[in-house]
Amino acid sequence: MTPAGAESLDQSAESADWSPEYRDAVIDLLAVLAYGELTAFERMAADAAMAPTVADKAGLADAATAEYRHFVRLRERLLELGADPEQAMAPFRRPLDEFHAHTAPSDWLEGMIKAYVGDGIATDFYLEIANYVDPNTRALVQEVCQDLGHAAFVVDRVRAVIAEDPKVAGRLALWGRRLVGEALSQAQRVAAERDALSALLVGGVDRPGADLAEFGRMLARLTENHTRRMGALGLAA
Repeated sequence: MTPAGAESLDQSAESADWSPEYRDAVIDLLAVLAYGELTAFERMAADAAMAPTVADKAGLADAATAEYRHFVRLRERLLELGADPEQAMAPFRRPLDEFHAHTAPSDWLEGMIKAYVGDGIATDFYLEIANYVDPNTRALVQEVCQDLGHAAFVVDRVRAVIAEDPKVAGRLALWGRRLVGEALSQAQRVAAERDALSALLVGGVDRPGADLAEFGRMLARLTENHTRRMGALGLAA
């Protein structure tokens, strides 16, 4: 059995050997995830207020609570790395806030699809970046990006609404297509504007990056995952 605090000590010992460039890259990755989780908590809590039934409100509230727990986990790790979470997240506030401003849902149904499709694309992108970090950081990214059963809740509710009113499928499909375009643009903009973060993908922070062929495969995986999510909702990608 691992003693309490042993994992944190092991990670701190490992991070002591990191180069300054790699440390900055990891902090950027955890910070953008942390701010994303915090804004996801805020959005889901707001969507819960618009939900039509108590069960829907409770489902979204559960999802919001999970997002906040992830935020706390990431904030704690940033502190362990000697970073100020507020300062670390600051560069990502404007691009993420602009993304959410451009993709504000008109109702709770669009809000759920945004959480499932839009956030799903962003999650996939950061999981791809996590392929190029150390095992402990990768495990943390995978932990905070894992689905805790909320995807099934969204899928069930959206499909039920479409079954009751098939006409909404067209509107929701268009919404999903818009979300994927905005989400990909936002993720690429974040990576491009932060040298340390983009270096994780292309290499140059003491670790190998992705070559051009792997970039193509990564984009194909992102597209395939989006198509799968839309199909699970009963919508055309």
